[in-house]
Amino acid sequence: MMATPRSFSPALAQLASAQKTSKGAPAYSRFINRPLGRALAALAYVVGITPNGVTVISAAFTFTAIGLIALLTPSIAVSIAVVFCLVIGYALDAADGQLARLRGDGSVSGEWLDHTVDAFKVGVLHLAVLVSWFRFEDERGAWLLVPLGFQAVATVHFFSTLLVDQLRRAHRGTTKSLMKSDGSSSILYSLAVIPTDYGLMCIVLGLMFAFEPFRAVYALLLACNAGFLMLALPKWYREVSGFGKPPAPAPDGTA
Repeated sequence: MMATPRSFSPALAQLASAQKTSKGAPAYSRFINRPLGRALAALAYVVGITPNGVTVISAAFTFTAIGLIALLTPSIAVSIAVVFCLVIGYALDAADGQLARLRGDGSVSGEWLDHTVDAFKVGVLHLAVLVSWFRFEDERGAWLLVPLGFQAVATVHFFSTLLVDQLRRAHRGTTKSLMKSDGSSSILYSLAVIPTDYGLMCIVLGLMFAFEPFRAVYALLLACNAGFLMLALPKWYREVSGFGKPPAPAPDGTA
């Protein structure tokens, strides 16, 4: 059911009071993307765009940027266009869920569409970098393994994170879980994990016009993401190992 139209400011205020937890959120996503997405969600609400419509617009911006990376010779103008499209696409990716909560018409199909678009994005972004290096930088050596490696790390990270989140939802309140409270993470933690932030990648891709600095920063981000994944996977495994098990009895024998 459509919500009653309202002005931008009340919609923005209502969204600000109903935000998701910031637990585990990297700094760009937490402090830049979510507020930007909140403003876009309020604007979409006033205009009358549906959450699925926002998802489609987000995909249009994101895949335009990916197409620019793969098809055009890197230049300052192309890099600016790539960053702009990726940043807006990412903000709209945050806006669709917020808009659904504001309108009260979130759906399983909408969540599926959002995650499917994300899966396509994760599945092709680094392949576009690989194509760009091969076509425009005349790269034929071992450096081509960097975007391939990034593609593998990003895919595993995305799928494992998504699956852990779904398992948490399915077992919340019913089984023993190693997951702690759903509160917020510290600012220090958000800054520490910023190399894993997709938003940071959106900005770093603006360096593509300068091949040597870009590939050095890009390789460093790959190393950080791979290191984070190697630390996170055992932690997630221990957590999901507790799902399906009854809570341990209290010391006094009570449940």
